[in-house]
Amino acid sequence: MTQDTTAHAPVATRHPTPRTHHGDTFDDPYEWLRAKDDADVTAHLEAENAYTQERTAHLAGLQEQIFQEIKGRTLETDLSVPSRRGDWWYYGRTVEGQQYGIQCRAPIAGPDDWTPPALTPGVDVAGEQILLDGNVEAAAHEFFALGSFDVSRDGTRMLYGIDVAGDERYTIRVRDLVTGQQLPDEIANTFSGAEFSPDGASIVYTTVDDAWRPDTLWHHVLGSAVADDVQLFHEPDERYWLGGGFTRSDRFLVIGLGSSITSEVWLVPASDLSAPPVVVWPRREGVEYSVDHAVIDGRDTLLVLHNDEAAAGGQALDFELVAVDADDPQGARRVLLEHVPGRRLLDVDCFRDWAVVDYRREGLARTGILPYATGEVSEIAFPEPLFAAGASGNPEWAPPVVRLGYTSFVTPSTVYDYDVATRELLLRKQQPVLGGYDPADYAQERVWATAQDGTRIPVSLVFKRSFGDAGASPRPLHLYGYGSYEHSIEPGFSVPRLSELDRGVVFAVAHIRGGGEMGRQWYEDGKLQRKRNTFTDFVDCARHLVDAGYTTPKQLVAEGRSAGGLLMGAVANLAPELFAGILAGVPFVDALTTILDPSLPLTVIEWDEWGDPLHDPEVYAYMKSYTPYENVRSGVEYPRVLAVTSLNDTRVLYVEPAKWVARLREVGADALLKCEMVAGHAGVSGRYNAWRERAVEIAWLLDVLHTS
Repeated sequence: MTQDTTAHAPVATRHPTPRTHHGDTFDDPYEWLRAKDDADVTAHLEAENAYTQERTAHLAGLQEQIFQEIKGRTLETDLSVPSRRGDWWYYGRTVEGQQYGIQCRAPIAGPDDWTPPALTPGVDVAGEQILLDGNVEAAAHEFFALGSFDVSRDGTRMLYGIDVAGDERYTIRVRDLVTGQQLPDEIANTFSGAEFSPDGASIVYTTVDDAWRPDTLWHHVLGSAVADDVQLFHEPDERYWLGGGFTRSDRFLVIGLGSSITSEVWLVPASDLSAPPVVVWPRREGVEYSVDHAVIDGRDTLLVLHNDEAAAGGQALDFELVAVDADDPQGARRVLLEHVPGRRLLDVDCFRDWAVVDYRREGLARTGILPYATGEVSEIAFPEPLFAAGASGNPEWAPPVVRLGYTSFVTPSTVYDYDVATRELLLRKQQPVLGGYDPADYAQERVWATAQDGTRIPVSLVFKRSFGDAGASPRPLHLYGYGSYEHSIEPGFSVPRLSELDRGVVFAVAHIRGGGEMGRQWYEDGKLQRKRNTFTDFVDCARHLVDAGYTTPKQLVAEGRSAGGLLMGAVANLAPELFAGILAGVPFVDALTTILDPSLPLTVIEWDEWGDPLHDPEVYAYMKSYTPYENVRSGVEYPRVLAVTSLNDTRVLYVEPAKWVARLREVGADALLKCEMVAGHAGVSGRYNAWRERAVEIAWLLDVLHTS
């Protein structure tokens, strides 16, 4: 058990910096920590890391044990299920001892070959070509991430974009797959997601502005100078992100613009990228929509998923799917899937003969097939009560099958091909879990907590059966939450989590408002001036788990990451007595300072999510009432805190947890800061590094719970 000592804790110097808005002045004592390149800041972060290392030194053996458990349960030399594109099967492989994946391909047997080859680790694949070895690319760097990867339709060229700092700015390079030679084309400082044009002669890519907002789409012709690249589209409104990509049909380049609440889509013929873009529906505040291309009854048709006015009247809050003529997109709308409250339509993916529709119903993500000939959706059924399923890895326009991913809290990641004609699920692979894992040894269930206003909040639980049923007696419990951006925490399998479950810990997810689990209204009720619902929901879920006998405050640790880190800071202030520990990953804990500064990454875009405190005094006062850093209280016994951040994170800057930990220490809290000095928002790169980082976090968590 960690001793409660702060004798050697770093003490950040106080340099009060006044911040005045709407007649209110806040003297921020630790704002000086924002100067990332200042030697004093670097020294302070290094001192924090040294202190965290010292305070957790007694856990070194447990950390190594958990790392070995993760490693021992993982088939280190493995291959993914091949996905067909053109004349090739594309897949990835991992090799024992190597940090990064290797991108490969092998030829198809013939035009009717839709059954992926069954690949066996350690066995050579006939005709295999290694396209990109991440280990080779990363050899000279402490950090490596792949942000773009695409192969031309004819299979002769490959582009890839790499980041070696963690700041999510990628350099695109191009390789000739026939000769194996690098082409001279190199494009620096791009965003992720670059693609070849359908003819393979050019690249479409995105760049960001000074606030790290993707704002401009470019067209680069291979062999030409980057300085001659043509701007296809620029979005000047700072509230909007821009993205571009080609339809599966290769008919259109789709340019998507979106804020948190408004969308706009423009189309360019893929055969003539010099043609002026044409808008599908002009933007209207509060109307969101997405577009894909289909050919129905021989006509170019756009399928539009939207939350505009529904055909039956009123707003389509949970979205409606309509078809419009591609030549007249603002003309007549034909309803394909009507708006049904409680069935949140999420995405539509068009193929030659049918579309795949992803949606949520009763708190779970579901997938259905919509044949154009019948117009009736058939839902793909799965037997477990809690699961997550969705289509992915389907680049071809006219396949007979749809590739699906499936998982649950107890079922490892599983890949199916769904035969649309026979409605048969064809198992292609399930993630191997070594060491004798048996799903029957574990149980998952959903319970419901009641919020302060009477709303029922779903809580998912997973536990090992040999320790007894969850709730039979109080157990150590790890409660996870997020609750922002309509992002849902799905029932998903985790190898590292087994190291907790096998020690008797119950893992739980509080599906709080602000997320998307229960439909669009669930999200609306946890944002802007209703954001406090997110925090109080989490507290009410924790209190329910205590009152119902699942755990006790001394056996309860909470975790959240990014916006979920804001949740952690808020609940630590609201109900510190409920938690023994708080694990906050890249936490957004200085939210008001960030949202007040339009020059910072993402700030203006975030105003639709949190409100605009810069110009609205009511929003300012509301955010100030909950932002964690400014609401740390004296005279309170805080739970133990571990905050994890990365120096090069562009989404949540390292300074937020650094300031928060300094403020917590002022009031006597036992708070630790771990700052990765070469990493980004997702943490360290490389799978072994990531396993070690998670082992550190789990060991700390088990130490708080007195379970090792």
